Amino acid sequence: MTFMKALSILFLAAFATASHAADAPRPNIIFLIADDLGHHDVGFTGGKEIKTPNLDKLAASGARLDAFYVQPVCSPTRAALLTGRYPSRLGLQTGVVRPWAQYGLPLEERTLAQALHEAGYATAITGKWHLGHFQPEYLPTRRGFDHQYGHYNGALDYFTHIRDGGFDWHRDDREIHDEGYSTHLIAREAVRLIKERDKTKPLFLYVPFNGVHAPLQVPESYQTPYAQLKGKRRVYAGMVAAVDEAVGQITSAIGAEGLNGDTLFFFSSDNGGPQPGTVTDNGPLRAGKATLYEGGVRVAALAAWEGHIKPGTVVTQPLHVVDWYPTLLKLAGAKNEQPLPLDGRDAWATIAEGAPSPHDDILINTTPTGGAIRAGDWKLVLNGVETGNENAEPDETLPESPKSVGKVELFDLSKDLSEKQNLAAEHPEKVQELRARYEVYARQAVPPKARPKSPGFQTPKVWGQPD
Repeated sequence: MTFMKALSILFLAAFATASHAADAPRPNIIFLIADDLGHHDVGFTGGKEIKTPNLDKLAASGARLDAFYVQPVCSPTRAALLTGRYPSRLGLQTGVVRPWAQYGLPLEERTLAQALHEAGYATAITGKWHLGHFQPEYLPTRRGFDHQYGHYNGALDYFTHIRDGGFDWHRDDREIHDEGYSTHLIAREAVRLIKERDKTKPLFLYVPFNGVHAPLQVPESYQTPYAQLKGKRRVYAGMVAAVDEAVGQITSAIGAEGLNGDTLFFFSSDNGGPQPGTVTDNGPLRAGKATLYEGGVRVAALAAWEGHIKPGTVVTQPLHVVDWYPTLLKLAGAKNEQPLPLDGRDAWATIAEGAPSPHDDILINTTPTGGAIRAGDWKLVLNGVETGNENAEPDETLPESPKSVGKVELFDLSKDLSEKQNLAAEHPEKVQELRARYEVYARQAVPPKARPKSPGFQTPKVWGQPD
């Protein structure tokens, strides 16, 4: 082969590679997050009591993610999603970012919104931020979002938008007094953004609902179909129905714009349901929110993209919310190089092609008082909590001391999804193996930023930037 011929072949190969990259799909990305949703409170996971036709339809059109992990409470999950890094690396592994917190998502982190913005996406958040707002640099419009709408904190009143005496509703990080039920307002804004988007750019729309988090509030019309349910469960069911309705409005807006084949949808809860058996239903999963057991960290989740994810797919391989960061960057053609290492792995082949999980292990969490890790079907829980402060309001702190369980628990999830049988004594070698893996992550953790509020704290009347 002559030098010129070889050079020509190399040129054609490079051209073909570049053309393929240029032609690669860059989907619109619609990320829908529910707050405190029980695992079995949607139809697509087997729930029967609450009707969720829009979520069920979306799940049927794509993949149900049956082993999808998040963090035990809210802010850590959002931090993991937006950075692709375990919250223990960020100091956000315990509790949530409270209204009085003098910290937030560390500024050195490159957020998913920033990465997608750099790749040419229009970026927007409509809903709950919960990652810090005490200085302008921590606000969404400084963290990669072109547009922001909604609230900064959790546990606000759904109608008045007040939390702890402070009004918390903003557009582009400025106070705004839109009246209405927050789930309705969040959906309305999402639909508007879809219709009025810059059509020259793909869209990354992050929709973190505060529904169905406490306080349990919903218009009476949403409770009426659930007269057979009692007390808090009835109100909660109406809240789930309102979120499902909102999801239907958003998916319909995408369809009306002719974008179904160009849009990747994702939906999950930010943690497991609190007060399982009373308010929420986590099905066979043990315990709930604020615990390290499956009911606290394994959530209802789906992914759908017409023409790219086969309808009716069920993904049983374990994945974690950190995986969406590298997965989306690859799909979007964004640069993956960054100064801080990722814990997430590209999960697209697992979701779309049935490949094994990209993880050798998944860190559930590590804190100064304990943690958990999963490797294959085995899960190790250290200082787990069976009945902790699972519905802690308004602080959402993780329980700090174990109650009614051993300090070391080992479960085979392939045979014991409900984590009833502690196999630590029978398999000490497996405990040693998983504990060694866990300790690697524990040594890399930074001290938690969460601290109790100071004795002299005075509640501000408005969260965020003044007009």
